Amino acid sequence: MTTKDISRPVCILGLGLIGGSLLRDLHAANHPVFGYNRSRSGAKSAVDEGFDVSADLEATLQRAATEDALIVLAVPMTAVETLLDAILTHAPNNGFTDVVSVKTAVYDAVKARNMQGRYVGSHPMAGTAKSGWSASMNGLFKRAVWVVTFDQLFDDTTLDSQWMGIWKDVAQMALAVGAEVVPSRVGPHDAAAARVSHLPHILAETLAIVGDNGGALSLSLAAGSYRDSTRVAGTEPALVRAMCEGNADALLKALDEALAILNETRANLASTPPTVESLADNGYRSRIRYEARSGQRRAKESVSPTITSSRPVLRLHPGTPNWEKQLLHAETLGARIEVF
Repeated sequence: MTTKDISRPVCILGLGLIGGSLLRDLHAANHPVFGYNRSRSGAKSAVDEGFDVSADLEATLQRAATEDALIVLAVPMTAVETLLDAILTHAPNNGFTDVVSVKTAVYDAVKARNMQGRYVGSHPMAGTAKSGWSASMNGLFKRAVWVVTFDQLFDDTTLDSQWMGIWKDVAQMALAVGAEVVPSRVGPHDAAAARVSHLPHILAETLAIVGDNGGALSLSLAAGSYRDSTRVAGTEPALVRAMCEGNADALLKALDEALAILNETRANLASTPPTVESLADNGYRSRIRYEARSGQRRAKESVSPTITSSRPVLRLHPGTPNWEKQLLHAETLGARIEVF
């Protein structure tokens, strides 16, 4: 997949870890890309590195309108509505996507402004605990899952060829930077993200606090298991709040499930003799299933390890008869898609 498969320039609003890394990868592939960053110092740093970046939102959106660019909202959920209003004012005919980690809230904000005919939601499942332009890097999305949504196909929304083109461009953009595109509607995405992204943040924060409460000796003894299990607790607190609070309903269900498992484990530890057999066995099997799906298991067992996922692959052409059924099928399987 090459950036030639993307039919228009890309305009990225917000150049932190995700937006900045996307800018770097598209620039490295010689695809037309420019961006906006609210932080003037961050914008200057990007310019000094040779990137086409501005700290003027209005001018950036007016340029996007002139060039018919695909606009990417790469900001926290708390800033999405402000940018949607700016797009309505300065680039009302442009197609746009977002990379926010919650999708229902964004889609609701888009529909409230009647912009869903030009919008395709997306979410790259990639990142680090760092943030800002300085955290951005080339290759962040290589082999990462990039969710692309398609709820409009089942809503009472009038769609045209323009929307189909936007959908294809969003998918092609993700493929062009090395990601694996997995289609999902916003509800199933948020339910899954609560389990595998947002709950881990809650648990990491909890583990970090419990370890720290043990005092100096606990922190001195902390090694790999504590380091790895608390890694995402190093994420900027405002970003954690935005993703978890923005997906509260789905996160509560996942958290209740985790609390039930922990309460059962506590009861088993308090019994005579104490045991964590059920937790350890079930957790081990679940981890093995994850490693098999992600390709990590095969890489461990290989003499020359290369991680390639075991997600099923479906090929589709946007707009052909029954392609919405293909997307639903891919969602059910957690399959990645190839677009032609």
